[in-house]
Amino acid sequence: MRPVLSYTIWFSQRTGSTLLCHALESTGLAGRPGEWLLSEDVPALYTRHGARTPTELRARIWDAATTPNGVLGLKHGIYQPYFSAILDEFCQLDGHDGTRPGMWENAFPNSRHIFMTRRNRVRLAVSWWKAIQSQEWHRLHGTPSQDGDIADRYNFEAIDHLLAESALREAATQEFFAEGEIVPLTIVYEDFVRRYEQTVFEILTWLGIPASAAVVAPPAYERLADAVSEAWVQRFRHEKQARWKQYAW
Repeated sequence: MRPVLSYTIWFSQRTGSTLLCHALESTGLAGRPGEWLLSEDVPALYTRHGARTPTELRARIWDAATTPNGVLGLKHGIYQPYFSAILDEFCQLDGHDGTRPGMWENAFPNSRHIFMTRRNRVRLAVSWWKAIQSQEWHRLHGTPSQDGDIADRYNFEAIDHLLAESALREAATQEFFAEGEIVPLTIVYEDFVRRYEQTVFEILTWLGIPASAAVVAPPAYERLADAVSEAWVQRFRHEKQARWKQYAW
């Protein structure tokens, strides 16, 4: 089914995108947002969706991501060279204007864009590194934490790298928006977790989806930040600024 409305949640790691996707899907009105384009490479993406051509790939994603009211949802994070490889596939679809946003619009009709970010990027980078070490990326509500003490796995260079990578991924997303003169709806992680249900209703309204009868499921995931997270945040900020004449934080 061709969507009547599409939206993409653009994100970098540890900004609450999975929590938001679950909340939006729970309404039954906002598509089934997920990482429908996530794969090791383009051949694996075709295999994942059982498609052979760009047209078939688009149709499979439409079917997977669209609710009966015609709303398609997906989320995607830009990283190269994979993003360019996806666009090379979309370029083969007739009807676009040759720009990257135009190819995206052609693949996902009547596109709207949501940008997820996090104010405190140090905490983002620490959360990212901690998840890499523990392999606990999400914890369903009511599920006990995974066993294992990772307190000794702090790594300044790794966290510093992830801090820079998150900034560059967001810069790449902003360049994509600028190219298409796109003004996204920005969702800030710190606000979203405090205004969970209100944020979902605001998104539905922004998308033009009647939300008066919508029901939003409670948050599906537990907060993962803990004493280890806080210790790493404080250690990193002191080490990062150790040779500075003035501390920023």
